[in-house]
Amino acid sequence: MSTPAENPAFPHRVAVLMGGISGEHEVSLKSGGGLVAALEELGAEVLSVLVTREGEWVAGEVYGLIDVLALLRDVDVVIPAFHGVGGEDGTVQGLLETAGIRYVGAGVGASAIAMDKWWAKTVVADAGIRIAPGLRLDPTDVPAAIDDTDALLARLAERGIALPVFVKPNRGGSSIGGTRVTDAAQLPEALALATEGGDAVLIETEIVGREIDLGLLEHADGTLEVAPALEIDADPNQPFFDYAAKYTSGGTNFTVPAHLPEEVAADLADQARRIFRVLGGRGLARIDFFLDENGPIFNEINTLPGLTAQSQYPRMWAATGRSYPEIVRVLVERALAEG
Repeated sequence: MSTPAENPAFPHRVAVLMGGISGEHEVSLKSGGGLVAALEELGAEVLSVLVTREGEWVAGEVYGLIDVLALLRDVDVVIPAFHGVGGEDGTVQGLLETAGIRYVGAGVGASAIAMDKWWAKTVVADAGIRIAPGLRLDPTDVPAAIDDTDALLARLAERGIALPVFVKPNRGGSSIGGTRVTDAAQLPEALALATEGGDAVLIETEIVGREIDLGLLEHADGTLEVAPALEIDADPNQPFFDYAAKYTSGGTNFTVPAHLPEEVAADLADQARRIFRVLGGRGLARIDFFLDENGPIFNEINTLPGLTAQSQYPRMWAATGRSYPEIVRVLVERALAEG
């Protein structure tokens, strides 16, 4: 464990898990590094745990899941700074709960549902919140869809979906495996890319509107705070707000607070709270919307949003004057309140 800074006001032992087996491994390492630095600034005693791309667990000189778990049982709180499958989807949360270890973020069920875009949208739509028209393809259905795009287009038309569409893995993040399709000839390649990991595929109609994100932070007493809305103006040289635009391109602009009428901002915040509660959120989340002439459309929820220097979540809270370490303090205190 790292040596704590001289700050007796935060005498906690906190482990940060980072890396993981998903395609967002590198982003997780950056998020984890930011969390470690913030915790050390607060004065916490920090244990850094790396999960390799192959799934091996490493904590300093300690190797292997069983031995690392023994270390984790000796800390106060774990922050699983994973993004995507194998970490943000309830699997690691279940492992920690089985071992009796407290952790930051949503529980097993909420994490699993939030990671599944189709089920998350089904639950949210049932709560009366707008979603984009979409079609889910099981992995076993994808080969036939690739072979017969005319039949696929007919199925989409039955749901009121016409090109352009977005084709993406049903579970995953950072827009990895996603494609904007403007011509039917692009569908086979887009479907093959989206199903590379063996997951179901989600096809959704393109929404013409503004991209607005909201960050939520839950305090130890259950109070749910919503950060000022952030608007994304994606790099015009990228096909959409994809992985490159999020993490490597310098052409994406973020405006926070987003320029919104007061009533629209209030509606977005209200819908974000409702989504957080109906999906069983805990601690934190970033909820992404589209905004068209008819109002907000729910896009997705990230139960463990990116916490890199470029990430939207810390940018939103910075607009309120709240520092990264202050956010982390609230997250740890919320997890400790679980008892």
